[in-house]
Amino acid sequence: MNAVTTTVTTAVRKHRLLALGGAWLATRALMLWLLVHNAAPLLGRGSVAREVSRLYQHWYGVLAQGAFPAHDPLWQYPPGAGPVLLSPALLPGLTYFQAFVALTLAADAAITLALTGAGTRPGRTLLGAALWIGALPLLLHMPLVRYDVQVTALAVLSLLALPRLTRAYGAFAALGALVKVWPALVLLGAPRGRATRSAWTWAAATGTAALALLTALFTDPLAFLEEQGGRGVQIESLGGTALALATHAGWPGQVRYQYGSLEFTGPHVRTVAHLMLALTAAALALLLLWRLRARHWTPATPFDAALSAVLLFTVTSRVISPQYMIWLLGAAAVCLTSRHTVQRPVAALVVVATAITAVAYPALYSEVRECTWTGCALMLARNGLLAAAAVLSLTRLWRSTATPPPAPPRPHRAPPDTQAVPAAVHA
Repeated sequence: MNAVTTTVTTAVRKHRLLALGGAWLATRALMLWLLVHNAAPLLGRGSVAREVSRLYQHWYGVLAQGAFPAHDPLWQYPPGAGPVLLSPALLPGLTYFQAFVALTLAADAAITLALTGAGTRPGRTLLGAALWIGALPLLLHMPLVRYDVQVTALAVLSLLALPRLTRAYGAFAALGALVKVWPALVLLGAPRGRATRSAWTWAAATGTAALALLTALFTDPLAFLEEQGGRGVQIESLGGTALALATHAGWPGQVRYQYGSLEFTGPHVRTVAHLMLALTAAALALLLLWRLRARHWTPATPFDAALSAVLLFTVTSRVISPQYMIWLLGAAAVCLTSRHTVQRPVAALVVVATAITAVAYPALYSEVRECTWTGCALMLARNGLLAAAAVLSLTRLWRSTATPPPAPPRPHRAPPDTQAVPAAVHA
């Protein structure tokens, strides 16, 4: 029976793996088809693809000369973004646009393989790989023309390195943070003790070494900080949703393109921006308080903490661009690789929010830009789901780690034979 059961289990697993592989090929072919028909056969002329064909390629020319795009208000990325934007040079037979898309697909495939490999281990599940394969296409072809898939790959590889490779866990997190900051959040859930010391030490060492190398190779590596500090409230953020609704109550603000996105300008915008920063600080304080008070770690706790942290920082951000959903999908997918996760309902909310995001951008983005009732309803629904997901995520994380598991029952011992004692005495 054991041999038969093992054979059946192996056959079922192979069937599932083949199904996941076929789904990845089919969905990515569809995403490429959408990109080709939107971008005038891989020339990058579509509105969604313009960021690669114009902006990224322009920065490529600057970076190739050994400098970061200082004084460019659109350059708001940490120095690790430089090598990512230069990476299409690795495929000299293709145009910059084609090479960028090819490398993005390669990063997507790496995430899929990592999630699939993790899902086949004992105590794991393939739900994470299924979520990533099925939910990413909800954003249509947009993920192929943003470098957030590459960043998410570093965060996913970092988390999946646990618990066996804590050094890799810290190193990948540091590299991701140098590219787009948020992957540093995956370190918040590191198990206490030796694992935390090892991961954080390697993160610090890797980050310092990589930053030193980038500083030696490029000028102005920290130029992005000045531009980041000047950002306002983007129309797709939670604060932007409040301001969009305020326009229907007579608020005189306007939407203007600045710092690479559409932002609100007018009275009280700076106040809203400062409020969002305060909420981000409060979110960090809550996460640190959770870590101090957590008493029980499961194999999924680092994953659950990462999703909760990324959600909280996304919701409280002054900017919630559509590509931010890629981060959340990656973190949710890692959670679903573990049978111990408490984030399954949160992952479902993230998937629904992702679907609404695709409706808002690019399909009905003009409605969002003009703050119509339709645009406001879309943003209210999407951001409301994200806010609910963030609260639910932290609540479930807190409860799951608040108390240690019940101690196993002690083995029952039979009472001593009271009749044997007198017998021995009489003897």
